[in-house]
Amino acid sequence: MEWFTAGDYWWSRLAFQRTLAALYLTAFLVAASQFRALLGEHGLTPVPRFVARVPFRSAPSLFQLHYSDRFFAAIAWLGVALSAAVLVGAADAVPLWAAVLMWIGLWALYLSIVNVGQTWYGFGWESLLLEAGFLAIFLGNARTDPPVLVLWLVRWLLFRVEFGAGLIKIRGDRCWRELTCLDFHHETQPMPGPLSWFFHRLPTPLHRVETAANHVVQLIVPFALFTPQPVATVAALTIVVTQLWLVLSGNFAWLNWITVALALSVVDGRLIGDLAGLSDPAERGGPPVWFAVIVIAATALVLVLSYWPARNLIVKQQRMNASFNSLHIAGAYGAFGSVNRHRHELIIEGTNVQPVTADDAAWQEYGFYGKPGDVRRMPRQWAPWHWRLDWMLWFVALSPAYGRSWFDGFIERLLMNDPDTMRLIRDNPFPDQPPTHIRVRLYRYRFTTWHELRETGAWWHRTYVRDVSPPVRLGPETSPHTST
Repeated sequence: MEWFTAGDYWWSRLAFQRTLAALYLTAFLVAASQFRALLGEHGLTPVPRFVARVPFRSAPSLFQLHYSDRFFAAIAWLGVALSAAVLVGAADAVPLWAAVLMWIGLWALYLSIVNVGQTWYGFGWESLLLEAGFLAIFLGNARTDPPVLVLWLVRWLLFRVEFGAGLIKIRGDRCWRELTCLDFHHETQPMPGPLSWFFHRLPTPLHRVETAANHVVQLIVPFALFTPQPVATVAALTIVVTQLWLVLSGNFAWLNWITVALALSVVDGRLIGDLAGLSDPAERGGPPVWFAVIVIAATALVLVLSYWPARNLIVKQQRMNASFNSLHIAGAYGAFGSVNRHRHELIIEGTNVQPVTADDAAWQEYGFYGKPGDVRRMPRQWAPWHWRLDWMLWFVALSPAYGRSWFDGFIERLLMNDPDTMRLIRDNPFPDQPPTHIRVRLYRYRFTTWHELRETGAWWHRTYVRDVSPPVRLGPETSPHTST
């Protein structure tokens, strides 16, 4: 069985699994802190309503068997405890079978959440976390060297993430082919970070270099992942550097960090050990027969399911961030096949002034954690934390269709000062008494120039576009009604 394992990747496996555990921990904490307002029994898109119309085979989840807010909280906090235990090394301190069960537990718990998460969990990094988590089940623990077959499957996943993202850009918006997309992207991305303003103000030639380098890293470098060392390590580290550049330039939840985790599994473990000043691990035994059997079975399953994402890479109508099965194994990935040239933001305002007038002085603005609002507030760094409501409000500003199932309910909860909803909002201008009316306006935002920033201290300049919703109030049926 010497061919079955790769001792040189012991430290690589450790780096991948511990980073993955940290991301699981983040994801479960996000779920625990935000689910009541979004998915709870009285949430914007309640899980009970979803499972009543979607069968188990289409969305396998523990919540298909039973749902209550208390049960969801228990699942989320169990995931927090389990991922924290794996992060500090519990999975390496127990027998191999117990470590496998721990990783299965993490995957199954988060799968249960994602499969009932609806629009709030429709992002590519959810499936990516699940697919990486599925592969981690079969990488073993400190009792054995990592299986070669699974290491290759992790490389195949990393290849699809990078190469798929590169293809979707080249096939999509022409600005990627013209090397001009980064003239707009740093300003119009869903949730800018504290350095996004500075990235946007880089000289135009540097934006061209950024874009060209992105094409090289996503369309050429991934093929080097399948070459012998040290070339594969150089390719992986190139991807790591690129992902850290993206971390600095914006907030993309854990997308960049999980890509870093995948890349670490490709780096020669001896290099990781040397850089970290770690001695070689103790002698390990060979893998048990039962472990070899499940690894081979899992490899066969992933290879069969890989037909669909592999085909997706070569067809003209490439799908972006698509799952081809309800287990979220062997999916398709990609990002920013098109780039917005202008940024629009929904600004939500309330008033208690009677009678209701159009006078702006009578209206007070709600502030969000990640979504731009106050022009003087520097964007914050949140990733890998994920503010789901803020992201979806960015999409609704692009098209009201993204909010068809929940936006009216969100306005209703603002009019009620719903405590769970208010926990997702940074600045509630009506902490003691809910507003009598809410209105929604659309503004065009742009980053200020160097001169404007020095003169006004404002990071953004905004221009009123139109009213999205006139003033509404709660009607007798406790739903928003247009004010008369």
